[in-house]
Amino acid sequence: MLGARFYASTLSRLLAWARSRSLWYVYTGSGCCADEVMNLMGCRYDLERFGCVPQSDPKQADLLIVSGLVSEKASSHLKDFYESMLTPRYVLALGACVNGASAFYQEANFFKLQKVSQIIPVDVYVPGCPPRPEAIMNGIITLQEKICGQASTSF
Repeated sequence: MLGARFYASTLSRLLAWARSRSLWYVYTGSGCCADEVMNLMGCRYDLERFGCVPQSDPKQADLLIVSGLVSEKASSHLKDFYESMLTPRYVLALGACVNGASAFYQEANFFKLQKVSQIIPVDVYVPGCPPRPEAIMNGIITLQEKICGQASTSF
């Protein structure tokens, strides 16, 4: 009986490690954070060395990277986008705009901005306006540690 539990726990840790090192992501957002995410795809930062592969279809992705302002109209589309992803699914929120702490966030704004955490559950927040590529990579490492069940060492 003890051997079966040992193998089950070892197998679950192995699957969690494999899942954390093969995150397929889809990116939604706009604004200045989009430039920083495009920098991550280049050869200088190379996000693929962390096992993150960009996807164009949310049905093939398990990581959603959200940045930029989220309006009231876009919130229902973002929720549908999130629900069409594979499970388990993870969300990485980039920048101050998605947290509602930017200079553009005002209650009296004409298109009623929302925090992304009010629409979908967020696993890791990456601060900054816009966040540097190093901070985004640190956020991905934090998400990988969270998936593996390790204690987070950053943020």
